[in-house]
Amino acid sequence: MRLAWGPEEEAFRAELAEFLERHAPPELSHGTDFATAGARGEREGLVPDWARRWQATLFDHGWMVPSYPPELGGRNATPVQTLVYMEELAARGLPRSVHFPGYAIVAPSLLEFGTAEQKSLAPAAIRGDTVWCIGMSEPNAGSDLASLSTRAVVDGDEFVITGQKVWTSYAMVAAKCFCYVRTATDVPRHKGISVVILDMDTPGIDVRPLRHINGQAEFAEVFFTEVRVPLTNLVGGLNDGWRITMGSLAHERGGLWVQAVATCDHALRDIISMVAKHGLDRDPVVRRRLSAAFATLQSLRALGYKGFASFAQGSSAPEHSYLKLATSEMVKELFELGMELLGPYGAVTDPDRGEQSGRWAHSFFQSFAGTIAGGSSEIQRNIIAERVLGLPGDIRVDKDVPFNKIPTRGR
Repeated sequence: MRLAWGPEEEAFRAELAEFLERHAPPELSHGTDFATAGARGEREGLVPDWARRWQATLFDHGWMVPSYPPELGGRNATPVQTLVYMEELAARGLPRSVHFPGYAIVAPSLLEFGTAEQKSLAPAAIRGDTVWCIGMSEPNAGSDLASLSTRAVVDGDEFVITGQKVWTSYAMVAAKCFCYVRTATDVPRHKGISVVILDMDTPGIDVRPLRHINGQAEFAEVFFTEVRVPLTNLVGGLNDGWRITMGSLAHERGGLWVQAVATCDHALRDIISMVAKHGLDRDPVVRRRLSAAFATLQSLRALGYKGFASFAQGSSAPEHSYLKLATSEMVKELFELGMELLGPYGAVTDPDRGEQSGRWAHSFFQSFAGTIAGGSSEIQRNIIAERVLGLPGDIRVDKDVPFNKIPTRGR
């Protein structure tokens, strides 16, 4: 049996491939990688001009978000066509945008929950004309978003916002912030959160870049000191931000698995090429490890298709949480394997001596970020345990209680 897309999907793919051959910017001719993305950002800026033009070109030709109508940068593509689109871009290593918050989180949230005026902000967010940042994480509220403490107090026809966000991507260049704030303290944590749109040049906002150990700055701390914004900037209902949060994260994660599986695929293929180059392809232990990695990759791809089928039919797709966990961990393991197979040279980053200018070492250390972004591995394990396996999530284990006496649901 041979599984394949039908003629309509392949015609769609051929049209997309022709467009990409004509319009893909030369800056992306070598694809993207952990080891190259950061260096490019340091050299060209977080959102370089060529990337803005590329995103606008995709939008203008209906290839930015194919499932959307033309006025929103799409072509009313079917769910299957959208998957074909994402596969083709991932296979070529072509990102739609170098700043994801606008098109992937903000725009779909505004279209679902926003007022008519707020919905009008969506096209610029999708086209990349407006750069957005997301105000979620805080020093004491990272993966546990319900613990956020940034306050928004109503004063007349304005919110007065005070607090701090951290690990805020693109805050240094963003024009607007999709900010999650606490608007009630006398209700359960999840029910006292709201979402407010902030202009980043509003008085009282202080952006401080966070520089990595390698010298690059991609995140920032953002401080709010009595920042005043109109009540009309509220997205959705007051204290209804948790519902928007769940929608925002669903929009972000819905297609992450395609890119994640493709990243694993690219890494594995490059390891196989490197192994052949160094004559390690005849080593039975190496061959066994590569075969195991290949089998795992194919399993993850098949699981992604299964989750997509559920997602496209309007059902939940718990497979996406597992794929986020499994692929981010697999990417890390593959880059570590690349270093290991190179032996002592695996840690060498000297361009004249290291393999691909130390690509494997750089990528290995930066791949740890993938286990945090989009939902940390720890949080994904909790979601899988509670929502997929049905394990209890409200038990606090006493170290003095024997394991066989710990209560469990359904026992």
